[in-house]
Amino acid sequence: MSLTAVEKCEVDLTQSVKLESKDETFPCGQTTSTARHLSQEELDRLSSERSLVSDFKQMKLEKEAQKNWDLFYKRNTTNFFKDRHWTTREFEELQACREFESQKLVLLEAGCGVGNCIFPLLEEDLSIFVYACDFSPRAVEFVKKNPLYRPERCCAFQCDLTKDHLTENVPEASVDVVTLIFVLSAVHPDKMKVALENIGKVLKPGGVVLFRDYGLYDHAMLRFKSGSKLGDNFYVRQDGTRSYFFSKEFLAKLFEEAGFQSVVNEYVLRETVNKKEGLCVPRVFLQSKFIKPTHSQQGSVLLSHNSSKESKQED
Repeated sequence: MSLTAVEKCEVDLTQSVKLESKDETFPCGQTTSTARHLSQEELDRLSSERSLVSDFKQMKLEKEAQKNWDLFYKRNTTNFFKDRHWTTREFEELQACREFESQKLVLLEAGCGVGNCIFPLLEEDLSIFVYACDFSPRAVEFVKKNPLYRPERCCAFQCDLTKDHLTENVPEASVDVVTLIFVLSAVHPDKMKVALENIGKVLKPGGVVLFRDYGLYDHAMLRFKSGSKLGDNFYVRQDGTRSYFFSKEFLAKLFEEAGFQSVVNEYVLRETVNKKEGLCVPRVFLQSKFIKPTHSQQGSVLLSHNSSKESKQED
């Protein structure tokens, strides 16, 4: 998988739309296997945040999660996120999934929002069919109202990945590629595995998941004020939407427990420049590629696991 950016600047939802629209991001990010090093001031700030949001409020946030995202799209309509124009290397990644050049590729955009990723992709690749789902019914309506939406090339539907079965709208084991772009971070950590298992049911054996989301110690994580912490690396924004910040170890374990194998899993470090405010802030994303094993691969993994256990017992 290419570790170039899926889009030039991912928006931090804790800032205003106007401020973010003036941000510029350097085109190249540094990829690394280790998390960003924090200054002493940043370490002190994180260690001082020990109090968590009350259990009652956390339950309320979970119950109203869909409503909060629906209100987000009601306020911002289709104007908040920038279109995600995939680079040539990302197209090569999709092309690599084909056995021959003209083969139709089936993609699932899990958490499609208002279509900022799927519509540039449909324009560029005429041999692709996209299933697109989102938690927010309002976001799905925006997708369907887009002039580029064609039922013969795209099927959009509302879905809660943590409880609605994707197989009600997508045939089992029919998808070649799943994109999870700034989506899993909005799911409660306790329900992330369920969401991935749901995705795994519609993905073909040998199919891939392309993942990009907020990484551990991203600037947005360090900027949350007191009273915003829900748990380890998990925070709530002022509008009630939530965000988790991933370590590569947590993500790898999560996907492995859901039945996937890791191919690429790295941090992308970059800087976002806000000229108006004179700020240059460190951004951290996690960009990864996971594969759903074929039956032969599953057998190899199981054999390796058993051999490892036997070796430890002998020691």
